Amino acid sequence: MSPPEAPAGVAHAGRRPRADAARNRAALLDAARATLAAGERLTLDAVARAAGLGIGTLYRHFPTREDLVAAVYVAELDAALDAAAPLREELPPADALRAWLHRYAAFIATKYDLAESMRAGALAGAAQAARTRERVVAVVGAFLRDGEAAGSLRPGLDAGDVTAAVVGVFLVTRDVPDGAQVHRLLDLLVDGLLA
Repeated sequence: MSPPEAPAGVAHAGRRPRADAARNRAALLDAARATLAAGERLTLDAVARAAGLGIGTLYRHFPTREDLVAAVYVAELDAALDAAAPLREELPPADALRAWLHRYAAFIATKYDLAESMRAGALAGAAQAARTRERVVAVVGAFLRDGEAAGSLRPGLDAGDVTAAVVGVFLVTRDVPDGAQVHRLLDLLVDGLLA
C-alpha cells in the first residue's frame, strides 16, 4: 500500500516540495516584499492577489500573517548573508566588507518595515529562529579574517564587537531623516578597522 498523497504544496517529511508549490511560495514572498517596498499595508488578500494566486494557496503556505512576515524576514536575511561570498571573491577585503555592510543596511531597512507590519515580539521570534546574530557575526568574521590575512584590516578584531558596532549604527540612525547618515557612519566604522 502506497503512502497517502500529500495535499498540494505540502511535501512528505524528507521530500522537497513540488515545483509548482515552490513557485507559488516564491511568488507569495515576492508579492509580500513588493507590498512592503511600496509602503502598503501587508494584508493576506492583497498579497495573494498580487501573486496571482488564491487565498487558499496563501494559507497553505502561510497560515497566519505572522508566518508570511517571518518567511519574508528569513528570505531577506538569507539574501543579505548570501551576498557576502561573491563580494569576498570580487573585491579587496576592506572594500568587500564596506559593500556588504551597505547591502546589509538595506536588509535592516526591510526589517524595520516588517516590524511595523507585525505584532510586537513576533519578528523577534523569527530573528531568533533564524539565528540572525550568530550568522551575521560569522559573516563579519569571514571579512575580518580576509582583511587581516591581506594586511588591510587591523589584526585581532573581534567579529562580535564589530557586529555590535554595526547594530549600534543601525539603532542610532533608525529614525533620522537623513537616510544617507547610516551609510556615512558605516564608512566611518570600516575606516576605523583599517590597518
